[in-house]
Amino acid sequence: MRAKDAVGRYGEKVAARHLEQRGWQVLDRNWRGTGGELDLVALDGDVLVAVEVKTRRGVGFGHPAEAVTPVKLRRLRRLTGEWLEERARAAGIGFREVRVDVVAVTLPRAGAARVEHLVGVL
Repeated sequence: MRAKDAVGRYGEKVAARHLEQRGWQVLDRNWRGTGGELDLVALDGDVLVAVEVKTRRGVGFGHPAEAVTPVKLRRLRRLTGEWLEERARAAGIGFREVRVDVVAVTLPRAGAARVEHLVGVL
């Protein structure tokens, strides 16, 4: 596995732990749809949340959340709809609301990862 991929996978684990510590239920990890992937799909009470995780070793190339462009947000919206069609509607599950969040993980040279959770980016 490339170092960049390992950093991303680690960031996804940190993000999932962050959500679970807040009482969320992670329903899916790395779900693949047509032309893309949802990093995490979780329940925040009765709200379905597609979570995009961006991880960087530092901010020298910008904040991790800056990598979530309008094009990426459109793709996340489409993929969330696909997830709903495949998983939720087939099982007869409904949600009060559906949203997209971003969890930005920064890995400093020493110490714990820094996690920033941006709610309702779309």
